[in-house]
Amino acid sequence: MNAIDLKTIKFGLDTFGDVTHDDNGVPESAAQSIRNIIEQGKLADEIGINGFNIGEHHRDDYAVSAPITVLAGLATVTKNITLGSGVVVLSSEDPIRVYQQFATVDALSNGRAEITAGRGSFTESFPLFGYELSDYADLFEEKLEMLVELLKEGPITWTGKHTPTLRNQQVYPKTERGQIPLRVGVGGSPESVIRAARLDANLALAIIGGDPARFAPYAKLYYDALDQLHKPHRPISIHSPGHIADTDEQAIEEMWPAYEAAFGRIGRERGWPPVQKGNYLHEVQYGSLYVGSAETVAKKIAYALESVGAHRFDLKYANGPMSHSKLMHSIELYGTKVIPMVQELMSKQPVFS
Repeated sequence: MNAIDLKTIKFGLDTFGDVTHDDNGVPESAAQSIRNIIEQGKLADEIGINGFNIGEHHRDDYAVSAPITVLAGLATVTKNITLGSGVVVLSSEDPIRVYQQFATVDALSNGRAEITAGRGSFTESFPLFGYELSDYADLFEEKLEMLVELLKEGPITWTGKHTPTLRNQQVYPKTERGQIPLRVGVGGSPESVIRAARLDANLALAIIGGDPARFAPYAKLYYDALDQLHKPHRPISIHSPGHIADTDEQAIEEMWPAYEAAFGRIGRERGWPPVQKGNYLHEVQYGSLYVGSAETVAKKIAYALESVGAHRFDLKYANGPMSHSKLMHSIELYGTKVIPMVQELMSKQPVFS
């Protein structure tokens, strides 16, 4: 692999819009949680973080079912930060409306919109919008291919099973820069990695457990596929959860109740064993939970970027019902301390593409 310029490595933040609690542990409304996200995005912009991504869910523990609308709000109160989805659940969305809405965000933000499309890990949107889970794979593949064509911003001719038939159809508005960047979110499927390469999309690896180095083969598969297709190499990004506080102990104890609540609920819904603190602590120490002081988290991020060969790290800073004040402090530490530490650490060792 070839050496790359450290200046090309980017750092972002992801949130699924978890419903926040106040400082006394009382749940806040979805409306307040959304207003909190605006404040979190503004802070990220002010301290120079590169990107801010909002996920899509359709359940009561997450406040954001319409991330593009929230991104539009952020577009008007931020100046430099890239605004993206993390992810837009394309299987149950209309690719034409996704394009149009992101083109609108791109206009409001002066060219700062970015789409990350994925299948998502929840299925509530399928019955909500009248889709069959049995079409899970076909829906995503067809709609992703249509979105890729729409992003070219020319007249589109298209025939699909789950999408409209178009004949030399223009779709508006056009963007000033000519194309919105696209990432494809992948959780560990080789087929999805190859699809991203075939469609000339950037690869976003969701690494939510275990040693991040185990995803290095997916990075190699992506670049091998690009080489075979005679396409230029594209940046790879990592998405992983975490929380930063002044000390390791504080960060661990602040995140554990929220983590237990969020993953405990998901586990009960899916028939998993109860969440154990010992497993949580093991993941914090050895896996892909980036929890600790700025120094601890910086070392883990530098290791992840190096071991995977990634060019971008997106920290999922909201994980369960944590307070807005704790999330704001975590964002501040990430932007003002963690990122400079990662850059310093990586300047002293090889960096690969």
